[in-house]
Amino acid sequence: MKRNGHWDSTVSGRSTKSISELVDAAHENAVSKGWWDKNPSFGETIALIHSEASEALEDYRNGREVTDIWYENKDLKTRFKDPITPNCKPCGIPSELADIVIRVMDACGHYGIDLEKAIQEKMAYNATRPQRHGGKVL
Repeated sequence: MKRNGHWDSTVSGRSTKSISELVDAAHENAVSKGWWDKNPSFGETIALIHSEASEALEDYRNGREVTDIWYENKDLKTRFKDPITPNCKPCGIPSELADIVIRVMDACGHYGIDLEKAIQEKMAYNATRPQRHGGKVL
């Protein structure tokens, strides 16, 4: 359900939105913030997704724990353990991973991709694959 311009559907404080609803909300927000004004190419869209993954890796390289979250207030030029104002930006690997998912959902909203169906199909297929398929190593 949409309230005051925001998606709000919670049970016991937890979101109950479908993936399709989240795709719609992510894309609607990106459009309203001007990310699609110049209609970026598919390559630019993928590069933005990749940049979020790179930011997560950079946090890891800088010694941040995978679950470490902090909040930045640009007005005060300060970092906090807890958000002290609504404009405190969440930072850290969890936030960067969320940004990846948000950008993927936004792209799916723009291109008309049914992400929920694609995830279900891919997970069903992956369940049929052999142990450590592909033989790739990092």
